[in-house]
Amino acid sequence: MGISNVSEHIVILDDWEQALARLLPKEYLRSKAKLSIYHHHLEGDALATALRPATILILTRERCAIPNTLLDQCAGLRHIIFTGQRNSLLDVEHAKSRGITVSNTGGGPGKASTCELTWALILNACKRLAERRLDRNQRAWRSGEAEVLPPILSGKTLGLIGLGEIGQRVAAVGQAFGMRTLTWSPNMTAARAEPHGVLAVSLEELLSQSDVVSLHLVPSAATHKLMNAERLALMKPDSLLVNTSRAALVDEQALLEALQQGRPGLAALDVYMAEPIDDTHPLLQQPNAWLSPHLGFVVEPVFSQFAHDLSESLRAIFEGKPVPRKL
Repeated sequence: MGISNVSEHIVILDDWEQALARLLPKEYLRSKAKLSIYHHHLEGDALATALRPATILILTRERCAIPNTLLDQCAGLRHIIFTGQRNSLLDVEHAKSRGITVSNTGGGPGKASTCELTWALILNACKRLAERRLDRNQRAWRSGEAEVLPPILSGKTLGLIGLGEIGQRVAAVGQAFGMRTLTWSPNMTAARAEPHGVLAVSLEELLSQSDVVSLHLVPSAATHKLMNAERLALMKPDSLLVNTSRAALVDEQALLEALQQGRPGLAALDVYMAEPIDDTHPLLQQPNAWLSPHLGFVVEPVFSQFAHDLSESLRAIFEGKPVPRKL
């Protein structure tokens, strides 16, 4: 928190890692504005109270939904800056219609970091590394039980739902492991897939043939809950579903029931319909679900890019100059 004699009030939401608080030039900002940084998630009345004094609102990725009805209550709000390149939880056009300037930041190496996390989840799930870690509390060299051993990925089939920049990176790693790679998306063609050494197939073929299915689509009306009960049932009993993209692509309840039925055999997830995930969420109790707390973009270089671009935009606001990356 900070106090200034000027009229601007910057409110930063959902800085869960306290990275923006660490990386932004706080002394400079406090010389220009009041500064309120929230490190926990706010909803309802708490969110409304936090936003009421804001003249400048900074949103950390898509962590907080800002309903139009709430925007309408923010009489003094003049600028919204969200980190990253898109925000599906903010009605940009409605904000602009109220005279609010909306801009964003660059994404930094978020695509590279998401690809890396995708493979970290795949390898952890397939190799069962977490349960085999040796530390001072777990020193057993082997379990002492007869058990099915981990597979290898070489010779297996990787199915990519989406072949954009992240999907292409994931494909290249899979091919380096010796995996056959398939892809599908609503507008996929053989000509788009072939330069990446990937075979374009129908969604039904991809799901029924793949040992690992990884999601890399931007949600749309056509792909909302794409992975429903019917499509999950097409997957192999020993297959792995990975989602480091968007939670809206998967019907969470259908996935829970599918995992309980053993088809697919495993799920590795980084994104959820409500975040932070509730402590009582049934997926936390599901032994064949590997969960990470939305870490795809949570790396130092990405947040450094966020902080750099936010600083640039805030300086422009304070100096009366055009705001960079205005939408």
